[in-house]
Amino acid sequence: MEQLLQVNNLVTQFRTAEDNLTAVRGISFSVNKGETLCIVGESGCGKSITSLSLMGLLPSNGSISSGSIKLNDEELTSKTEEELRRLRGNKMSMIFQEPMTALNPVFTIGYQLREPLMIHRNMSKREADVKALDLLNQVGIPDPKKRLKQYPHELSGGMRQRVMIAMALACKPSLLIADEPTTALDVTIQAQILDLIDDLKQELDMGVIFVTHDMGVVAEIADRVMVMYAGEVVEVGEVEEVFNAPKHPYTKGLLASVPNVDDEFHQLESISGSLPNINEKIDGCRFHKRCPLATDQCREQSPPIFSVSETHQSKCWLQQEVTENDKSTATS
Repeated sequence: MEQLLQVNNLVTQFRTAEDNLTAVRGISFSVNKGETLCIVGESGCGKSITSLSLMGLLPSNGSISSGSIKLNDEELTSKTEEELRRLRGNKMSMIFQEPMTALNPVFTIGYQLREPLMIHRNMSKREADVKALDLLNQVGIPDPKKRLKQYPHELSGGMRQRVMIAMALACKPSLLIADEPTTALDVTIQAQILDLIDDLKQELDMGVIFVTHDMGVVAEIADRVMVMYAGEVVEVGEVEEVFNAPKHPYTKGLLASVPNVDDEFHQLESISGSLPNINEKIDGCRFHKRCPLATDQCREQSPPIFSVSETHQSKCWLQQEVTENDKSTATS
C-alpha cells in the first residue's frame, strides 16, 4: 500500500503560567492510502490533541515543539497558517465529535457546504449548489433540497453528522480524520455512519484516522490499531494482531473491560487507578502505577518500542524478555 501520512517523534505542548505541559510525547506512526487507522485509549490519553496537531488546529497556547508530519511527502509543521488553511478541507479534512458546535448556527446548510467548494475548487455559486445537493444525496440525507435551506438546529443529530461528513468530503481529501464522530448518536445511526465512512473511503481511496474509545467500533472498521496512554503510543499493529494477541498490559486491560454479551459467565474487568495528570513527573513507564505486572525496571526506566512482528510493536519491558528468548531460540 502507498504511504499517505508519516508522523515522526511528534511532541505537542501547552504553555501555562508555570510551565510548558507535554500532551503528546514523541509519537510516531503512519497511514496508508485506503487504510483506516483507529487511535484508541481512555479520555485524556492524547488522541484528540494528536488529531488537532495534524490539522494545525491547536488552541492558541498549544504548539508542536518538535517532530515531523508529512502528508504525501509534504512537511506540514513548517507551513504558515495561511498555507495550512489552504490544505484543510482540501487535502485533509476532519469530522468533529459534536456537529452542533462545529456547524455555524447562523448559516444555512447550503451556505456551509458551498463555502469549501467555492474556496478550494473555484466553483461558481450555481456549480457549488449542484455539488452540495449531490453531496447530501451521497451521504444519504432525505429531501436534500429542503435541507440545503435549513439551519443546523432544524436537523437531527444523525443528519447533522451526515452534513459534517459531506462537508469533510466535499473536496475529496486524501486524509480524513474522524474524532469520535458517532459518540453522541444512537446505535442504529452509528452503524449507518460507520458504513458510510467505510464506503466513501473505498470509493475515494482515502486514508482514515478514526479516534475512538469504543473497541467494538475498532473491531468493525479498523485495518490497524494504535493504542495511546498518557500521550504515548504503547502498542500498534494490525487489528487482528492487537485483538487476538495484545502485548501491552494496558491494551489487555482495555479489551478485558469490553462486555461480552455472548458469554454469560464473562466477568467484566476494569483497570485500577486513573490516568496521571499531564504535569505529573513519572520515572519509568507511564503506566507502571496501574500495571499489575510492573517490575523495578518498569518503575525506573522508560521502555522503548519493541517489535513483536513486522507489523506489531509494543512499548513494554515485558516484551524485551520475549524478544530475547525468541532470539536465543533461533540461534540455538
